[in-house]
Order: sequence, then structure tokens, then C-alpha cells
Amino acid sequence: MSKKRDRTKRPTTAGGRAGNIGSDLARKAAANKAAKSMRTRRVSTNSRITFGLLAVVLVGLAGLFVYVQNSSDKAQQAAGDRIVRADSHRLTAAENGKVTIVEFLDFECPSCGQAFPGVEKLRQEYAGKITYVVRNFPLSQHANAQNAARAAEAAARQDTFEQMYVKLFETQSTWGGQQQDQSAVFEGYAQQIGLDMAKFRADRDDPATATRIRDDQSDGTAAGVQSTPTFFVNGQRFDGQPTYVGLKAAVDAALAG
Repeated sequence: MSKKRDRTKRPTTAGGRAGNIGSDLARKAAANKAAKSMRTRRVSTNSRITFGLLAVVLVGLAGLFVYVQNSSDKAQQAAGDRIVRADSHRLTAAENGKVTIVEFLDFECPSCGQAFPGVEKLRQEYAGKITYVVRNFPLSQHANAQNAARAAEAAARQDTFEQMYVKLFETQSTWGGQQQDQSAVFEGYAQQIGLDMAKFRADRDDPATATRIRDDQSDGTAAGVQSTPTFFVNGQRFDGQPTYVGLKAAVDAALAG
């Protein structure tokens, strides 16, 4: 005789149901905690990455600023070095070297001729206190500016640049503004100064003389010179009136600084 299967369901106790619910809640809590921890780790990792990238950007910007600043300083220094060179013509020299005035000029330029008397007065008044430097910047619209600059450079090779400089400005009204070649006039000035004329002519026509004049012009252009006369006081462009009063004020300020 076969045994009948007992199909009667065993009732589930309240304690069993509570235990299952507790286990489910515990598992959910553990899962939530794990998810929260993972999110926290992701946020922390993302923050570290963000701060790291920000630091790299800031370092890069700082480096770029330093590079740009250094480049600007070097450019300014280079420009300053080109305003006056070691072999530039110095009409006067300061004992302490505190103030240096540089004039880019055109011997035929009427404005340079007008500034000349004030410059001479300034040089005499501040003798030994300022260094006065002259550089060539002949303008193309003046037919004999280049010839005059060549004459002055040729005289410089016989240590008489200042004498020719003064002569050219004192007589500018005689030869300036002429379309004809005034080379013969300049030779006459060289004879009056007492130069060796054969050497004067050879030095005037020497390609190196033209090169020196072009170098002065190139330095002036690099420094922003566009017209004459243009003055620089201790490397800074003087934008005031090129008169004795204007230049004197700039010199006094530089000496007091």
C-alpha cells in the first residue's frame, strides 16, 4: 500500500518573515553604502583630476607670463642697447654717466637746424654732467642729407666730427634745401677745418661710411624714430618740444632722479 504525499503546507512563522525582511534591508543598506562609497570615490578622483589639471594650467600660465615678461625685458634691453652704441659719436661725456641724451638727426633737416642752438646751449651749461650722443638719420626728402652725413663721418675718421657737425648746422641755410649736389661745399668745410683732403675724399666714398650711416638709421627705426630730430634721455624717448627749455627740464628731472 503506497504512502500518500503530505501536501499540507507548513505555516511560516512571524519570526521567519521578520528575519527575511531584516536580511533584505541589511543587503539594501550595504548596497546603498557601497554605491555611496563608490560615488564618493568617483567624486574624489574627479576632484583630484580637476585640481591636477587646474594646477598644470596655472603653472603653464605662470610660465607663459614669465616667458613673455622676459621676452619683453630682453626686447627693451636690446632696443636700449641700439639707441647708443659703444662707437657712437659723443660730443660731451658725463663724469658719472648719469644722464645720456641721444639725438637722431638729419643735417639738412630745418627742425634739426632750429634745435641746434638750444642743444649747443644745453651742452655748454651741462658740460661734464651729461653725455651727448649724435646719430645719423638722413631723410630721403632732403637731397644732400646723405652727403652731409658722409662728410661728417669722414671728418670723424680724422677726429673732427664735432667741428664738422657744428659747421654743417651753422651753414645749413647756405647749402640746405638745394637740389644740386653740395659735395664741393662740404669739401670746402673740410679744408677750413684743416683735414687731409685725400683721406677725407677716400673716407667719404668708402662703402663702410655708408654702412655706418645705414646702421644708425636701422637703430633709429628699431627705436621708433620716424622724424628728426628725435631725442632719447636715458633710453626713453623725449616727446616734448625739442627746445632748450624742453630738453633742460628733461635733463634736470633725470639728474634729480
